[in-house]
Amino acid sequence: MSEDVLEKRTCARFRIPGATIAFRKEKGLFKKSTYGAEFLPMLDISRGGIRFLSQEMLDLDTRIHLSVQVPGDPSPLKMDGIVRWFASNPGQSYKYQLGVQFLPYGEKKDMNYPGNLVKIISYEQKFMDETTIIKDETGGRRDGTFEV
Repeated sequence: MSEDVLEKRTCARFRIPGATIAFRKEKGLFKKSTYGAEFLPMLDISRGGIRFLSQEMLDLDTRIHLSVQVPGDPSPLKMDGIVRWFASNPGQSYKYQLGVQFLPYGEKKDMNYPGNLVKIISYEQKFMDETTIIKDETGGRRDGTFEV
């Protein structure tokens, strides 16, 4: 196998049953942005990014703000990231899968709050096991689609 087809991810991806997402695109100065669709199914998450379903396709490199609601957690995980890939999800209830890379963690502007990394690690400890860990690019479906 050649080097360029090896898995690029270094963080384990895992599912959180029932987790949903709302997102909003970053707007220019003095423009108010609101969350678009809400309750979108989250497919998996890692310390470095997230994959979810959407009816809307977003352009590559679009900056978005995510609000991730995990069952049993009263406060949503709020993260900023960049759309790194998208794929069609033909014949399913949601048209697209989106992959978002989280911005780095830190205290500076354009960084995610470091406490969010601690929260994701706590989700790993709570939810990651053999039934929720993702071991391949398709999330377990041979055709690459995901149905909800």
